[in-house]
Amino acid sequence: MAAGTLYTYPENFRAYKIQIAAKYSGADVKVVQDPPAFKLGETNKSPDFLKKFPLGKVPAFEGNNGTLLTEANAIAFYVANETLRGSNVQDQAQVQMFVNLADNEILPSACNWVFPTLGIMQFNKQNTERAKEELKNVMFYLNEYLTTRTFLVGERVTLADIAVACNLLMLYQKVFDPSFRQPYGNVTRWFVTVVNQPEIVAVIGKVSLCEKMAQFDAKKFAEISGGGKKADQKKERKDKKQEKPPKEKKAKKEEPEDDDSDIVPPKADKKDPFAHLPKSTLVFDEWKKMFSNNDASVYMRWFWENAEFEGYSIWHGDYDYNSELKMTFMASNLVTGMFQRVDKLAKNAFASVCVTGENNNCQISGVWMFRGQELAFNLNDNWNIDSPSYTWKKLDMTQQANKDMVTEYFSSDRGDMVGGKIIKDIKILK
Repeated sequence: MAAGTLYTYPENFRAYKIQIAAKYSGADVKVVQDPPAFKLGETNKSPDFLKKFPLGKVPAFEGNNGTLLTEANAIAFYVANETLRGSNVQDQAQVQMFVNLADNEILPSACNWVFPTLGIMQFNKQNTERAKEELKNVMFYLNEYLTTRTFLVGERVTLADIAVACNLLMLYQKVFDPSFRQPYGNVTRWFVTVVNQPEIVAVIGKVSLCEKMAQFDAKKFAEISGGGKKADQKKERKDKKQEKPPKEKKAKKEEPEDDDSDIVPPKADKKDPFAHLPKSTLVFDEWKKMFSNNDASVYMRWFWENAEFEGYSIWHGDYDYNSELKMTFMASNLVTGMFQRVDKLAKNAFASVCVTGENNNCQISGVWMFRGQELAFNLNDNWNIDSPSYTWKKLDMTQQANKDMVTEYFSSDRGDMVGGKIIKDIKILK
């Protein structure tokens, strides 16, 4: 049975995984996390610590037998028992899958959303919105997966449950309010079950679910980052500068046009690739408002009454590597990434892209509408990163079958059928 010392700091969710695994397995793990025995930023930078753990990272584990480990998942695996690790190769592989999912798909987005609310990271609206969308994809996948399961792997708690629950912990405590949680009842049921296990309560205490979504606190961020002090110093310098008598301005020589200057002239806007196109009778913004504010029956009737296909073209795109897709939520992330990279195209485009099927048998396909008759991705290199991975077909809108396809993609939602397959996720570019 593993035994040793764990170096960390209080309330480190990464260290929670190790402490919980030790509780389940009965491993004798001594936790050193409080000054003077351990002070983050000092103890882990000391020569003695760095001699054992050269990167100075915590959590760090020193076994009584001389074993030295960093990386929380590796330490948790070391102090765990067979039940937590998985009793056979198949279970072990699934446990590893969820441990990786927790760190690769959940944790980065959790940090981008929650850390600004704690004042330890500057708020960035784009990053936060992206994090929310990525977490919704993961939660949707977990919710489907947990429909008929109590735990993630097998019939008992494993490292899979521990890793995923620990990385979701700050989300459930800080930002997953009742309205956000509502579509993911299976995940919340599983999470509450896991965090109320006696071995887990002994480490993290009782968990209260968020009632009100935490928001960015600029004042707290300024205090933690030293921004308040810097602002005072800046004001003091400004006041001193104002006390000095103004210098007499010298006559300014006329500079030649090509003279170097401290002032960088604004860059000329790149030519709009759609500027040469004639105006269309379809007001694209009006269509997008109709789509956003009405039921499908209303906005599709408006669309077919107002759409014209001399100024706009419609294309169907099939992802070329559907056979390589594994998890549906990962397929969704591919679409999200594509949308982010073509964000500046959105003014002249509208798209409905669907992830259909199930894990290990899913597909990406969509219908895109562009201003003009060209495939718009080809107009700008920055828009053409993902599109070569798709097979594109321009739709002849005089054919009823193509009209039916457009209606199907534009009016469907999760759980509906498109192309004879159930939609697991749907993304709209507008």
